[in-house]
Amino acid sequence: MSAADRLERAVRRVQADARVPALSVALHRADREPWSFTIGTSGNPAHPLDADSRFRIGSVTKSFTAVLVMQARDDGLLDLDDPISAHLDVPGHGDATIRRLLSHTAGFQREPHGDVWDTLVSPDAAGLLTELDRAERVLPSGRRFHYSNLGLAVLGQLVARLRGGTWQSVLTERILTPLGLTATTVAPTGDAAVGYLVDAYSDAVRPEPQPDLGGVAPAAQLWSTATDMARWAAFLAGPEIVDPAGAVLSAATLEEMRWPHTTTDEALWAAGFGLGLLLLPQGKRVVDVGHDGAMPGFLAGVYGRRGGEGNPGALGAAVLASSGTAVAAIDLVHELMGIALEADPAEIKPWAPGEPAPPAYRPVLGQWWSEGFPHVFSWHDGTLQARAADAAPERPPAVFRPLPDNPDILRTISGREVGELLRLTRDEHGTVVRMHWATYRLTRNLETFDQRSPSDG
Repeated sequence: MSAADRLERAVRRVQADARVPALSVALHRADREPWSFTIGTSGNPAHPLDADSRFRIGSVTKSFTAVLVMQARDDGLLDLDDPISAHLDVPGHGDATIRRLLSHTAGFQREPHGDVWDTLVSPDAAGLLTELDRAERVLPSGRRFHYSNLGLAVLGQLVARLRGGTWQSVLTERILTPLGLTATTVAPTGDAAVGYLVDAYSDAVRPEPQPDLGGVAPAAQLWSTATDMARWAAFLAGPEIVDPAGAVLSAATLEEMRWPHTTTDEALWAAGFGLGLLLLPQGKRVVDVGHDGAMPGFLAGVYGRRGGEGNPGALGAAVLASSGTAVAAIDLVHELMGIALEADPAEIKPWAPGEPAPPAYRPVLGQWWSEGFPHVFSWHDGTLQARAADAAPERPPAVFRPLPDNPDILRTISGREVGELLRLTRDEHGTVVRMHWATYRLTRNLETFDQRSPSDG
């Protein structure tokens, strides 16, 4: 069975077993043409289900708002540790920091004040802020993860204020247009699928209402196609490939967003949250990064994959469903990426000889000992690197870059001890006889901390 056949079968199985009126899925990867598939009925007589059908993506919207916040930070308009009162005139909770709101650790209640899911009426942008004091701080700041639509909505209005526009206009100008996400919109269009509640005890379905979220739009308003969302997921996982010029956001800033700030469950460390992004470990240093979404009648899973054998980079998947209860559709997005890598892995690039290490670093190559453990230093891809001798193959090495004014002092730029210095000590012949990494001594032979060999009598 081909990779496409396996992918299609997985989608068909979920659509049938979870009783989803319409499923639209897509895969994006760096080394293949995009793949998409739809099954079911749109419920829209004017537009039968196809790859252009739009679905509400709910809280996947938050990942867009988070990127807008990080753009503003990179442009010097804010600091992540600023309180929101530094940028917004709010009547309460002004001490909540931007970083805490992005990571859902500010303690904000989940929704704006009032029974918004009973009335289906959300405050407008001005009302969201002027009534912020009516919302509760249900937990102390930094205590733990507590998901909050209110928190991300406030950040969306903060970005709009800083940019001098609306959240919608800033989003379009700074993300949707540069990335070519032309099918992603704030309001539903004529090709939108109908979102349903599927009866638990029969095959009946009923359309769900589609409220406009007003000032809460930055948390969950967007509509899109699976193809657009697979590209967005690929950007979150591999911006250096999807956006090599950094027109939307630099790869370094996306890496910062992907760093876990908290787990979502204190006992089951199966998911984490970074800066506006969900992080779902898949084993062996593989992480899916993105966001789920849920709105009345719709579910969405939009994730990119980092790591994993056969991963070509910029691997993203999206699953959009027209049922508000078919949670299997969200799990499907991770299954599809797994199938893609297993059935159609990226080609293995042949090894080719490279340049030797510069003379100054040749004495460093080979095995060194520190704290009783061996480490192997090598030269690859034009950089000095180090790995624990027993490190798993998938664990990336530490990579060093010499300081501009002293080649014998190098900064660790990635991997273990990132940020720390590696200092080389040479004898009178220029041979490196010992090193210090993060102040820990490395020697050619195994030594105790007081510089004695275990074999000494």
